[in-house]
Amino acid sequence: MKKLALLLIISLYGINSIATGRYETGTDTINDGPYIFYVNDTLHAIMVENNALKEYQLTPENYSSLKPALGLSGGYRDLLRVFYEKTDYRQSYKKVDSIVAISDVHGQYATYIDHLTANGVIDEKLNWKFGKGHLVFLGDGFDRGSMVTEILWHLFDLERQAKKAGGKVHVMIGNHESMVLSGDLRYLNEKYRKVEELLNVPFYFLFSENSVLGKWLRTRPVMVTINDILFVHAGVSMEMARRQFMVKEVNEIFSGKIIGQTSDTIYNDAAVDFLTGNDGPLWYRGYFTDTAFSQSQLDSILLLYGVNHIVVGHTTQTEVQTLFNNKIFGIDTGIVNDEPGEVLLYKEGAFYRCSIKGKRTRL
Repeated sequence: MKKLALLLIISLYGINSIATGRYETGTDTINDGPYIFYVNDTLHAIMVENNALKEYQLTPENYSSLKPALGLSGGYRDLLRVFYEKTDYRQSYKKVDSIVAISDVHGQYATYIDHLTANGVIDEKLNWKFGKGHLVFLGDGFDRGSMVTEILWHLFDLERQAKKAGGKVHVMIGNHESMVLSGDLRYLNEKYRKVEELLNVPFYFLFSENSVLGKWLRTRPVMVTINDILFVHAGVSMEMARRQFMVKEVNEIFSGKIIGQTSDTIYNDAAVDFLTGNDGPLWYRGYFTDTAFSQSQLDSILLLYGVNHIVVGHTTQTEVQTLFNNKIFGIDTGIVNDEPGEVLLYKEGAFYRCSIKGKRTRL
């Protein structure tokens, strides 16, 4: 990782000599960013505007005037806080009356925004209006779609707004966050291939540990409990339960040993090897594919974590799917395929599937 950081710093300071031209091989106009880095106690921003590189050095004095160009709403300190805040690995929350959960949006920004607006999470100006409610973004914002950066910055800003209102935004790690941050770009949208060419760096460099978004994502959880509900991107397998991987431990391992690490580092650790495999929390599909998975097995998993429900994404459904009398909810509903999809709403003890128009159906 030190080698990656060094290369990134070189690219930042040498960027005028390696990426000052416009993108010539295609006719599509590319706009992307900003990507903001903390280097030598200074914030540097780079972005692509109309196929051309823009770069800024950010200071407390000039930040307010540059915010419109950067497209950000938060303050200068909000960018810096990710490098200093303490990470809470326990991720346990109680007495929450309202929860909206959305998963696997994969760069489909318009659908993501339409859902949050129609279902009362944000207002028409895209600001938080959910009060003390919690929004769970259950992973897989990266890959396939063309507006990943916009989704990430919106969630980054929304997190601050929610906290100020007494609510909470949980941005969780999915398998595609883990893949991209570790350099696996096999599902990258063509737009970001062009961004790589324009900036002359691999896409994952833009989310290095000394970038605002990269550092922030490295501290996001893989497992969260709210009330009596466990949220996890893919699921908890019986083998994971047998090994008694608890929430705090899983979040610590992913943050410290997996997210942003290369494969040669990951597979030297048995626990890490298991957690990144098909029975791990980012890849497991057994609830929907294993016909031998039983009610008694599920109940043992629920008992281990002290919950009554598990909410997962990862395995695509045509609508919010429930299994075992609402003990499991599958909320990946095809947004990745440019479908309208659905979100899950929890309101005062009841669960609802909600459409992109805000229609609620009790489950």
